[in-house]
Amino acid sequence: MNRIIALLVIAATLSGCEPEPPEAPADEASQVSIPFRQDGTLTIERDGDVYLTLDIEIADTDSSRSRGLMQRDGLPVDSGMWFIFDQESEQGFWMANTRMALDLIFVRSDGRIQHIARYIQPMRTETVPSNGPAQYVLEVEAGYSDSYGILEGDVIAFERNAGDESP
Repeated sequence: MNRIIALLVIAATLSGCEPEPPEAPADEASQVSIPFRQDGTLTIERDGDVYLTLDIEIADTDSSRSRGLMQRDGLPVDSGMWFIFDQESEQGFWMANTRMALDLIFVRSDGRIQHIARYIQPMRTETVPSNGPAQYVLEVEAGYSDSYGILEGDVIAFERNAGDESP
């Protein structure tokens, strides 16, 4: 009889308890991947001829520029993030919390490529300088510039998707 009572007490106790969910790893937030958002298109031309077109996600606010490509595992083929600053000036980028290697293409206000920083390693904390004034920066996966022959002096133009109300 004591055995039956003991089993009933144990069963009642267990039925009222739900197992605790497993603890999430401390770095779970860093494992979330943010999807690419196609905000427009960008063309690269040389000698007046367009030789490359990319889809771009536009970062034109302090918050979106600070976040950049953090928490991304990759980009779709022929795409990049296009950073727009209010005015042309020296720019500096860092890669903290960026999980993929990138090429950074610094562009002057007239659309001409000022400088290309190639194969910048993920999670790098040192600043990558523009090496001159730039109003725009294009981030693409590392090696993209070499694969497609993008050169300093090439000209970039971009267009937002219709209906995009961003400045």
